[in-house]
Amino acid sequence: MNTSSRRRKTSTTTPQRKTASMCQHQPPCPSAESADREAAHLVAHHPEQGWSLLCNGVLLFEDTGELLPDGQVIDPHRPMGTGQVVTAA
Repeated sequence: MNTSSRRRKTSTTTPQRKTASMCQHQPPCPSAESADREAAHLVAHHPEQGWSLLCNGVLLFEDTGELLPDGQVIDPHRPMGTGQVVTAA
């Protein structure tokens, strides 16, 4: 077999994909990286499955956990119930 009949491996580069923002609101919703990311508008809401998708790409779960667009997991952060709140006299 001669070298001209062998397939030559070529590497192709693909442009890096950027997540398009789903937010079309003015002013725009908080980004997924900001501390107030949960204030973004709902894009999809599935209470029967226990999750919602916000327009900044954050998946918000009913246990208050979150999955950010970059794959980072935010642990649930439920507020303290009234039985655990201590009031000063």
